Amino acid sequence: MKNNTIGAVALLGAAALVLAGCSNTGGGGGDADAEGAEIRVWLVGADTPDAARDYLVETFEEDNPGSTLVIEEQSWDGLVDKLTTSLSSSDSPDLVEFGNTQAPAFTSVGALLDISDIYEDLGGDDLLPGFVEAGSYEGALYAAPLYSGARVVFADPAFVSEAPATLEEYVATAKDLASANAGDSGIYFAGQDWYNALPFIWENGGEIAVPDGDQWDAQLSSSESVAGLLQVQDLMTTASTAPKDGDNAEPWTPYCEGTAIQFSAPNWALGLASACETQTPPAAPFVYALPGADGEAAQVFAGGSNIGISAKSANPELAKSALGIILSDEFQTIYGENGLIPAKKSLASTLGDTPEAQAFTEAAGNAKLTPASPNWAEVEASRVLEDFFVKIAQGGDVPSLAEEVDVTIEEILNG
Repeated sequence: MKNNTIGAVALLGAAALVLAGCSNTGGGGGDADAEGAEIRVWLVGADTPDAARDYLVETFEEDNPGSTLVIEEQSWDGLVDKLTTSLSSSDSPDLVEFGNTQAPAFTSVGALLDISDIYEDLGGDDLLPGFVEAGSYEGALYAAPLYSGARVVFADPAFVSEAPATLEEYVATAKDLASANAGDSGIYFAGQDWYNALPFIWENGGEIAVPDGDQWDAQLSSSESVAGLLQVQDLMTTASTAPKDGDNAEPWTPYCEGTAIQFSAPNWALGLASACETQTPPAAPFVYALPGADGEAAQVFAGGSNIGISAKSANPELAKSALGIILSDEFQTIYGENGLIPAKKSLASTLGDTPEAQAFTEAAGNAKLTPASPNWAEVEASRVLEDFFVKIAQGGDVPSLAEEVDVTIEEILNG
């Protein structure tokens, strides 16, 4: 185990103790919100379309004359550390977005306001149940669903016009495409990209970690997981020209540049891959759900976000007003029309009935989450998985690397 991993976990553990001192039953602003207040909303990355952002700002300011709403875009990289610090400070943002797998780290330590009282107003049982579960702790709701996404495959229709039947065929096709088109990726697969590696583990019967009593048992070194990891290594080393130590932040870029025939990303990437601004852009991609080992849709990582109100918000009622707009049909419809799965089940039709939308629905129907541990965010913050897959991409011995990373994951989850 690397010393910097221990340091990151220790730092986050200490920060969690600070967060535990936050009240999660009310805001920090007293009995009434300030007049003419400014509400700060942290949205992460570029996932939320400009149209949705504009709707939120304009509607909030119409509904709350004299008050303003400011959106502050954050980066996914280092988000857990930044939230840990910011949510415990006197200058906390009012509403914060975070990944669904990161939610337990903040719902369980008093960092967020209990919003159970507005559950029905936000959508009640119409809200995505898995995301409600991720945003709840001990029977109370602290973070509402924001949107969901499932990873699908985007392919240049000049090379791929039919989905592979099985995961094994998918691997073979990607390798054949790379072999026939020297210098291009048959599937763009950067070394740090553990999200797209998870289906190979799950489809071979493996797991990241499973509960064992009150402890967690890491499973990446099991024979089933190793079989999937070897498929990942095969793709990374023979079918992809992506950097072996690179991230997968914008996989549509090499697609638009014509150096990647296929890439896998959340469904909202369709718009970016369909509107390439390169000199000779490829056609809009052919989209399909990653096939599983048995020919059904593979178990893919269920991406997406939750959003909560800081326990230290000086204006909790105004923050609730903003949250209500975010969960409104109008705001959520903008998500659906831009390829993100809305937070409400009743709005699934906003995705449309195109072949692409059908692929999104198929992929989302078999999506899966990471281990539901309050300490999982610390695993992500430590970047142990990124380091692990970089070593796999560089040709390292998969069984021995898996045994090492299992030790690290167990120490974090059970710490």
